[in-house]
Amino acid sequence: QLVLVESGGGSVQSGGSLRLSCDVFGYTYDTYCMGWFRQAPGKEREGVAAISSDGSTLYADSVKGRFTISRDNAKNTLYLHVNSLKPEDTAIYYCAADHRAYCYTLRTLGYNYWGQGTQVTVSS
Repeated sequence: QLVLVESGGGSVQSGGSLRLSCDVFGYTYDTYCMGWFRQAPGKEREGVAAISSDGSTLYADSVKGRFTISRDNAKNTLYLHVNSLKPEDTAIYYCAADHRAYCYTLRTLGYNYWGQGTQVTVSS
């Protein structure tokens, strides 16, 4: 029902910034909770941030104050601005959707649709 396509990843130095994008293809995008997740090599996938259809947000403690999630409903695009990047932020970043309008959780099992991921690499 939804197709999610991430872009904007890359390799940056510690302290750098990126803007990750997720283009959403579907008729009900503006009614969905949207989230960003990441998975580092050898580690479990973890929730990073989420935004509800009303604009309310959730952030993991590890990124709060550095990352900002936003959505442009006119463009059907989800964004994650990542700032003050650290080597421990290195991971594949995925966008995901929950068909419910409100984001209740950053747990992976709460989301129904997933993109293919985009790599973020932070060097020191």
